[in-house]
Amino acid sequence: MATLLAPTQDRGPKIEDRGPKTENGAIVGPPSSAPHSAERLSKFRAKSNDLILFTTQLAIMLDSGVILSDALDAIAEQAADSKFKAVILDLSERVKGGETFSKALSCYPGTFNSMFISMVRASEASGRMVEMLTVLTGYQGFEADTRKQIRSALTYPFIMVLMAIAATGTLMFFVLPRFMRIYAARGASLPKLTQVLVGVSNILGNFEAMTSIVTTILIGGGMLWYWSKTPQGRRVLDGVKIHTPIIGTMFVDMVVTRSMRIMATMVNTGVRLLDAIRVIEGAVDNYHFQRLWAQVDEKIQDGYQLSESIMLAEDAHLISPGIIQMLRAGEKSGRLGEVCDKVSIFYQKQLETSIRNVMTLIEPLMITILGTIIGTIAIALLLPVFRVSSVIAH
Repeated sequence: MATLLAPTQDRGPKIEDRGPKTENGAIVGPPSSAPHSAERLSKFRAKSNDLILFTTQLAIMLDSGVILSDALDAIAEQAADSKFKAVILDLSERVKGGETFSKALSCYPGTFNSMFISMVRASEASGRMVEMLTVLTGYQGFEADTRKQIRSALTYPFIMVLMAIAATGTLMFFVLPRFMRIYAARGASLPKLTQVLVGVSNILGNFEAMTSIVTTILIGGGMLWYWSKTPQGRRVLDGVKIHTPIIGTMFVDMVVTRSMRIMATMVNTGVRLLDAIRVIEGAVDNYHFQRLWAQVDEKIQDGYQLSESIMLAEDAHLISPGIIQMLRAGEKSGRLGEVCDKVSIFYQKQLETSIRNVMTLIEPLMITILGTIIGTIAIALLLPVFRVSSVIAH
């Protein structure tokens, strides 16, 4: 049974019959299970399949008339992951104590992202949580399928990299030293390309040199990671993402698909346009798109229409003119939600095409790079082979 620490504040009735309690009031499970602290649970990342199942079950139960706290208790009983079960049980206790569901979810930012929390908060205001959860289920499924496609496409190149490393290591550390001994015994010099390879091999075999190189890489990586979290770093790196040929198209399609899907869902469920845009701003993970939607928010508050606000934004080039025209038509006809839904469907298909294009590019690119590396090493090893007979005769 999952472990759940008693809340520090009074959030309503305490959980009963969840297992024996210690002196400090913490609920403990079987002796073999370790307690889950509130801090650790807040950073817990649930598996995508568990999160999809949770959202699906919750939507079905709420649609069947089950109250929210009872639905959460029932889902927790079926949860396979002990940490996720503890999270769901705590959500139930918070709801029973009078907290809104979105506020309870916000206590677990590692499990539920800002888009999930914002859409639930909007659904609470509109009273259409079931519809919002159903859309969230579909979106989570699409995201999971996309990740699976990318992982599947990267499996073959990854195996190739491992094989290339194994082949390169065998050649450099087992084959090359034998030729070095033969040439050294005869007082002959190795070919220039082979000497470069020997130098690289010596560096790789030198513990102090490799320690310095690895330390430098780790420090550089840490500095780069820290810089990437600053506004300037995010602006530069996110700009590289969306402007890189082929790959940039995939990133743009992914963000536009997410933005239009959220807007369609929220507008169709009666949420205010400004609230929908603020949810989108928190849901997109690209600096330039966040700035775009922030500027659109400001323009709409000044009295502009959505389409006009996008056109006046600094990053308006990220949204194609065709989408802006469709949004303008949707505003005039009062069918903005329907138009956004059609745009999201179109971009979802385009995103699938973009992913296939990127994956098609990766394979030959990896073959070319690895072929060049291994070919260069092979030539560097074959050159002394061609000369070894003359060296021995001499």
